[in-house]
Amino acid sequence: MNVLEYGYVSLNKKNEELCGDKVEMIPSDNGGATLVLADGMGSGVKANILSTLTSKILCTMAAANVPLNECIETIAGSLPVCKERGVAYSTFSLLTIGADGNGYLAEFDNPPAILLHNGSYVPLERAEKVFDNKKLYISKINMQSGDVLLIMSDGVVHAGIGETLNFGWDIKEIREFAEIQYDPALSARTMASIMANACYELYGHRPGDDTTVLAVKYRAPLTVNMMVGPPSSPDSDSLVVREFMASGGKHVVCGGTSSQVVARELKTTVSTSFDYLDKDVPPIGYINGVDLTCEGVLTLKKLLQYADKYVSVSDPDIKLFKGKDGANLLAQILLVDASEVNLFVGRGVNLAHEGLHIDNKTKLDSVVKLINILQSLNKKVAIKYY
Repeated sequence: MNVLEYGYVSLNKKNEELCGDKVEMIPSDNGGATLVLADGMGSGVKANILSTLTSKILCTMAAANVPLNECIETIAGSLPVCKERGVAYSTFSLLTIGADGNGYLAEFDNPPAILLHNGSYVPLERAEKVFDNKKLYISKINMQSGDVLLIMSDGVVHAGIGETLNFGWDIKEIREFAEIQYDPALSARTMASIMANACYELYGHRPGDDTTVLAVKYRAPLTVNMMVGPPSSPDSDSLVVREFMASGGKHVVCGGTSSQVVARELKTTVSTSFDYLDKDVPPIGYINGVDLTCEGVLTLKKLLQYADKYVSVSDPDIKLFKGKDGANLLAQILLVDASEVNLFVGRGVNLAHEGLHIDNKTKLDSVVKLINILQSLNKKVAIKYY
């Protein structure tokens, strides 16, 4: 069974502290999800309130399987009325999708979503429906492995107006750009960042409108097993390594002492690279049968710096890990490749850390932060302490 992966990037309109777009996501227990991208009228505080109310109400009700017409009626009766225009207004796109990739997309005044299959645009059949005097377009969604669905606010199609383009880029040009940028190895969050970054450049780094791209990807699952630190008792080394290697998927060993323990139990050795590809990150190592071997505390520290930038929804930079140092490689395998992470955390004292002001608390604090980040990315996380 494939898994759903989603991520978004929002750009605030220039000189505004709050974004008028809002994305709400509620995962279901069976692996599906309900997602809403709402775009409030205008910009700033007023737009933020409108979009926040719309996304929260709509997502909560749709996730509870409330009929769509009741959701729309509730929103119409809940939104504050704009004094300037005399209407309560927020556009939205609502996606409800199951773990099997099937669901529906309801769009109200947002640009039409873009579905990519094998990197090529596939038109969605949009049926027109009227609820509470509001014209919506409803599309059935049937995502296949590797498919990406791009949902956006109108700040995307307005990008470049008065700056680099006379009339912005139209939806056809956006589709063509998405097709060119598509790569099956890209995460949903990375794809969203690529699209948002293009808008940021077209706006000359001063967005003329709130701009949001939400990407949803249906992808094959991957379990990553990561061992951090040696067990508290050397008597447990054999048991821990046996459990660690018995778990299916990829295997990562983080820490010099941990690497020695794993290599010894696997009756092999650790070979170490002497290339400092990043002055802040120690070189990686190699163990037969292990996918990635890296240093512990310093590499985790750098990983968390990369992770903070990766999960940021307001950072316009493209979210890619191109480096070959341990932190970049670890970020790629945990933040991008993995859908499920099993952590094997040892509580043993690392004698190599004596005099370096590094203790077990530093390591365990880093692990807790990592767990929180992985869970925020909707990845399943299991942890065992030894």
